[in-house]
Amino acid sequence: MNHQADCFPLALRCLHWLMAPLVIAMLLIGAGMVASVSPRHAQLVAIHKPLGVALLLLVLLRIGVRLGSRIPPLPVTLPGWQKRAAHLSHLLLYVLLLLQPLVGWAMQSAGGYPLPLAEGFQLPPLVAPSVALHALLRGAHSLIAYALLLTILLHLAAALFHALIRRDGVLASMLGGAGVRQ
Repeated sequence: MNHQADCFPLALRCLHWLMAPLVIAMLLIGAGMVASVSPRHAQLVAIHKPLGVALLLLVLLRIGVRLGSRIPPLPVTLPGWQKRAAHLSHLLLYVLLLLQPLVGWAMQSAGGYPLPLAEGFQLPPLVAPSVALHALLRGAHSLIAYALLLTILLHLAAALFHALIRRDGVLASMLGGAGVRQ
């Protein structure tokens, strides 16, 4: 079997493994920001905002690369409902990864908070300042974070299921290894 046909393209693998720890860090930083009013709150916000913008750019790049790439097929022995669930969960991950920073950006805009990127440069507001909209977007940002965390945990569970139970090469295809597909 062709090893290249068994693996995700290198660009997708690199983006996946670059984004995974960044997304987890963002979720943890976000949880720390809302769970505490410690002196570190300003530091967490200062990390959270530009990292969110970086993740937005990375997910846009990843979507572009994914749309232009051939990916390995799921094992033929995988039941149809599991294949559909895999495709839907990946679509949900992409939607949540795209939606979360956009909602965060809109929330900041509605709150009248700038979104600085570098010295003297900031992103333009997405919406006009509005206390009501800020509150709505803040709630949405939290809900999306919970949905993203749950989807990531399910994604991780599925990866472990394929690696440890089915041993069908699905995880190996994202690691770059030559997983045997049946």
